[in-house]
Amino acid sequence: MYLIYDTETTGLPKNFSAPVSDSDNWPRLVQIAWQLHNDMGELIEVKNFIVRPEGFTIPYNAEKIHGISTKRALEQGVDLSLVLKEFNKSISKSNFIVGHNISFDINIMGAEFCRAQIETSLMNEKTIDTKEVSTDFCAIPGGRRGKFKWPTLTELHVKLFDEGFNEAHNASADVEATSRCFLELIRLNVISYQFLGLDDEYNKRYSEFNPKPFDLLGQNIQPYSTIDKQEIDQKSDKVTSLEDDIDLAEMQDLTFSHLHCHSSYSVLQASCDIADIIAKAKFFEMPAVALTDTGNMYAAYKFVREAIKNDIKPILGCELYLTADHKIRKFTKENPDRRSTVVFLAKHRLGYHNLAKLSSHAFIDGLYAGCPRIDKELLLQYKEGLIVTTGGLTAEIPDLILNVGESQAEESFKWWHQTFGDDFYVELIRHGLDEEEHVNEVLLSFARKYGVKYFASNNVYYIDKEDAISHDVLLCVKDGELKETPIGRGRGFRFGFPNDEFYFKSQDEMKVLFRDLPKSIATTQEIVDKIEIFDLKRDVLLPAFDIPDEFVDPQDEKDGGKRGENNYLRYLTYEGAKNAMGNLR
Repeated sequence: MYLIYDTETTGLPKNFSAPVSDSDNWPRLVQIAWQLHNDMGELIEVKNFIVRPEGFTIPYNAEKIHGISTKRALEQGVDLSLVLKEFNKSISKSNFIVGHNISFDINIMGAEFCRAQIETSLMNEKTIDTKEVSTDFCAIPGGRRGKFKWPTLTELHVKLFDEGFNEAHNASADVEATSRCFLELIRLNVISYQFLGLDDEYNKRYSEFNPKPFDLLGQNIQPYSTIDKQEIDQKSDKVTSLEDDIDLAEMQDLTFSHLHCHSSYSVLQASCDIADIIAKAKFFEMPAVALTDTGNMYAAYKFVREAIKNDIKPILGCELYLTADHKIRKFTKENPDRRSTVVFLAKHRLGYHNLAKLSSHAFIDGLYAGCPRIDKELLLQYKEGLIVTTGGLTAEIPDLILNVGESQAEESFKWWHQTFGDDFYVELIRHGLDEEEHVNEVLLSFARKYGVKYFASNNVYYIDKEDAISHDVLLCVKDGELKETPIGRGRGFRFGFPNDEFYFKSQDEMKVLFRDLPKSIATTQEIVDKIEIFDLKRDVLLPAFDIPDEFVDPQDEKDGGKRGENNYLRYLTYEGAKNAMGNLR
């Protein structure tokens, strides 16, 4: 008997090699489907369960993949204990546990059995991974150390049947396709009878019983619908109901300033020139603008000088990478470095010094894979004088909302609020992405619950909307990709921004975007008012060096020049070179 199964979950584990007893590491089961086939490939049993969530919510990004929301799972799901008992019955009937990337699904179920404290033989059963047994058969080049790549389920299906399948992104659909592929691999002797521990007689009987390629069994594999329009409208209403939607004319007295801007010093990530940022802020009559380059503060001096020259209040900031322990630099594929971002703004000179120290420590102690990283322990040492925001989608709290769970996100929210108090702000971003609207909804509920103020923001990476194309080219240069490669995730895709909304918007554009949340516009001015202006320019203080009389230039005493010192330095340079390399003539 062959038990072929697949799962849908709340996400991915932090560490793929962690034991199943580590409940905090392994994601929760959302759906499981399986088919039980006899040794001739005949279907014996089909099961498909949605699990009712207890003590967790289904993250937004997981819901987008498999279409099962927390609401739907609560309404249509069954108790986990029932699912595990039914699954155990099918395990007891099988000789092999089969799946595509089966080790992941075994660990998911193993973790659920541990949580429920139900005995199972699953971890000790013989397994067959269609991903591994078909690697040489599919022969997809580009694997590690000259080997072939593991095929995706779609790639395997196309190789076997010269057609794709309805990637419905639910466990039942994947089991349907996996079963067809697995049974066909046996028929073609890619999975040999020797591999199965059977004799040649089995091989003959199987071939005679299945003379033609396998067809899909025609089970119900339709995808679960993602959130329907009514749910989206309800969510949208929740966001806008915090404040009354007002006319744009009533917002004219409100002043907006950009507080999340990246310059070209966010190397190969942003294309904004410092002078262009200041010029735009001045053109749009913004009283201030913040520079929040990723990981570094290289442009601080130039930015402050240019802003003060144009009567714009400069706000120095930085978007730093945050990890659990910034000094750890050894990771594995199973346990990779997991980092988020966090946006800081310096309130005054001390805050700037502390932010500079954080950035320096990030480079000196925390640099990994080109990313300068800090951790919370280091942050607590240098938090004075800093304002912190919830940031964009890659920041800690939004990432937890989207990929882990709202309860975990709320715990993180509470930590930042307790640590920074009134200097912690909710950052609301609207680039026209569904993910942002969901994050904004949750963040606003947290803000309301804990009395945290929120502000409107646009994550700026280029100056004008039409610069989105050249910015995309810049990202291709960074990653060594071709412009024509489609943007997306997975094999055959590349990284790119989802749209062209990451530009330096005017005050009116921002007010239109946040007309339902006028307080978010007003709060930007509150943050600006917290910032003290300070100049980084200062006199160069160097000692007066004694030099031999023959190099002294009398003009230096009249205008404070350094001609004599420069002449002597030039002489020493040539003499040193002569001693090192001989006569240069």
